[in-house]
Amino acid sequence: MKSIKILTLVLLAFGFSTATFAQSTATASATATFLVPISIEKNTDLNFGTLASSATAGTAVLSTSSVLSKTNGVTIVSGTPTAAQFTVTGDTNKSFSVTRPASIVLTGSVSGSLTLTLADDLGGATGTLVSGTKVIKVGGTLTVPANTVAGTYSNASGLSITVNYN
Repeated sequence: MKSIKILTLVLLAFGFSTATFAQSTATASATATFLVPISIEKNTDLNFGTLASSATAGTAVLSTSSVLSKTNGVTIVSGTPTAAQFTVTGDTNKSFSVTRPASIVLTGSVSGSLTLTLADDLGGATGTLVSGTKVIKVGGTLTVPANTVAGTYSNASGLSITVNYN
């Protein structure tokens, strides 16, 4: 009987000791990476200069490199046409996407409105922040109806461009 008690105690001791060998611990590190916040700033407004309309409808086309051309009944009178220019700033070599309207409406100071179809120099709605910056230029095609009323035509809400990291 004594040997059974000793055998039971030995088995219990081994049972408890194997439990301590079954335990293991691992440690993981924790990290967080922060990007430079992306931002955009307007450098230059979009400006077609001074134009004249005739009895024939036409267009005024302002390229992203600020070259103004015209078709049909539009005459370029004076001024220095400029494409809108924006600078995007953020984390170096990160890609970003651009959201802008396809067109905006310019309302006349006296009466009437003109449609401006926009174009940018990204050629796709995405870009890369080489050296942490990227300049975006925006031009467009202004549709000029025949006998457009004289006055200044502008967009009340402006030309908004939004950028986000991809």
